[in-house]
Amino acid sequence: MRTRTTTSTRALATTAAALLLGVALASPAGAAQPAAPAHRAPGEVVTTTLLDALDALPVTDEDRTGYVRTAFRHWIDADRDGCDTRREVIIDEAVQAPEVGARCALTGGQWYSPYDAVTVTDAAGLDVDHMVPLAEAWDSGASNWSSTERQAYANDLDEPRALIAVTAKSNRSKADKDPADWLPTNTGYRCTYIADWTAVKTRWGLTVDQREADALHRLAADCTDEALTVTLAR
Repeated sequence: MRTRTTTSTRALATTAAALLLGVALASPAGAAQPAAPAHRAPGEVVTTTLLDALDALPVTDEDRTGYVRTAFRHWIDADRDGCDTRREVIIDEAVQAPEVGARCALTGGQWYSPYDAVTVTDAAGLDVDHMVPLAEAWDSGASNWSSTERQAYANDLDEPRALIAVTAKSNRSKADKDPADWLPTNTGYRCTYIADWTAVKTRWGLTVDQREADALHRLAADCTDEALTVTLAR
C-alpha cells in the first residue's frame, strides 16, 4: 500500500502548505536558502524555496514530437496488494475511508477535490491527476527517458505532490495544460498548486518553457516564498 501520509484536506488552508510541501528547515534567521544544485543525484534531498526552485528550472522550448500516452505505463500494482496506483491514491486521500473489497473495489468514502473545492462521495467521480501531466513531462524532458523512468514517473507514490485525486470534471478541464493555460478554480489552492508543480518538476529534472516560467513567477509573486524540500528522482 501507499506509504505517503498526505490527505486531501491539504487544500483547505494554504497556511498548512509548508507541512504538506515537506518543509523541515532549521536554518538561522535570515540565512539564504540554497537553490537546486547543478549536479543531481537520485535520492539527494534538495532544500530550497519556491522562488529559488523556480529560478533553478531550466528554460527551454517544448517539443511534443512522438508523444503517445502509452509511452508512460501507468496505474500499475507495484506492491502486488491488489490495488493499482490510481486506487492507492484514492484510498490514501479519502477524508472518510472507503471499504476496500475484492480486487480493490471501493464502496463508500468521502473525498475533497482541491482543484474545485468539491466534496465527492463516490470514488467513481474521481480522477487521479498527474500534477505535471504526462504530455507536459514528455515536452519537458521525459521524451529522452527510458521506459522504466517514464513508468516510475507515471506511478510516483513516493512523492505526495506528484499524484492527486480530484473531480473528473476538473481533471479533464486541466487536461495537459501547464499553469500558463490552466489554474484551479479554487483560488485558495493556487499557491499550493504552483508550489507542487514546481516541486515535481524539480524532483524529475524537468524543464519549463518561457510562457510557463513567466506564468509561474507571476503567480508565485502573490504567494509566500515557501520553503521546499524535494527528494530528487533523477
